[in-house]
Amino acid sequence: MNALELGDVTVTRVIEISRSSFPTTSMLPDSTADALARHHDWLRPHFWDDAAGDLGSRIGTYVVRTPRHTVLIDTGVGNDKPREGSPVWNMRRGTFLDDLAAAGVVPEQVDIVLCTHLHVDHVGWNTRLVDGRWRPTFPRARYLFAGEEWEFWRHEKDACIADSVMPVVEAGQAVLMQSDAAIDPWLSFEPSPGHTPGHVCVRLRTSAGEAIFSGDLMHRTVQVAEPQWSSRFCHDASKARETRRAFVERHADTGVLVLAAHFPRAGYIVRRAGGFRFAPADAA
Repeated sequence: MNALELGDVTVTRVIEISRSSFPTTSMLPDSTADALARHHDWLRPHFWDDAAGDLGSRIGTYVVRTPRHTVLIDTGVGNDKPREGSPVWNMRRGTFLDDLAAAGVVPEQVDIVLCTHLHVDHVGWNTRLVDGRWRPTFPRARYLFAGEEWEFWRHEKDACIADSVMPVVEAGQAVLMQSDAAIDPWLSFEPSPGHTPGHVCVRLRTSAGEAIFSGDLMHRTVQVAEPQWSSRFCHDASKARETRRAFVERHADTGVLVLAAHFPRAGYIVRRAGGFRFAPADAA
């Protein structure tokens, strides 16, 4: 996306990987091809990937520049990391840092890294390999996690926690926050549990309106219309459905811009045809 200006705040998206490893019907096990097809009239073309023949998906980072801070929201998959479950992710050698620089940010300029949750595709660039050791990629940054999220993952034998989170904790750069904590005058956490125990959204408030970075509360755009479809990676699918339904109902027709971690573009939740739809920001 091009740089988006909301009052005195600028938002830019840096895409690391432009396609999901999982077809929608695999990512959302309760969905079917026929059920998806019933939504094609509004999903296509804005949210469709013709090359994949499926809903579009992205992995990347949102860069938020407030008058006070340069903030990254989620950090993707990362380079040089053993991820044997995904050939695209495994020992990746991508251009993320160059792409971040093209967006006007080098690691030393980042003040805050916010992780909506601690899944592998949201923490990867927290660290990078330097002289055989994992070190924080952003040397000046505070890395902010919800305390409940960290308490869950710190006991798990997960590779991404070992190489992408623990080094930040050990470097003294991690800050555990309440799930409803204010970050600065513009940004705050909002609890959205279900996908993971301590998953949070990030609310942005500006003089020109609000936006919300919804993390993995929704993986595919169709979940706006079908909030009962939880992803294969939800820790508590029932809680995730409850949280998602409440989110969709709360934000419908409010003009709050929704920036999901994996949707191909930003947009607005709107009421249509007795249900809910997602309208692209440049066509709403």
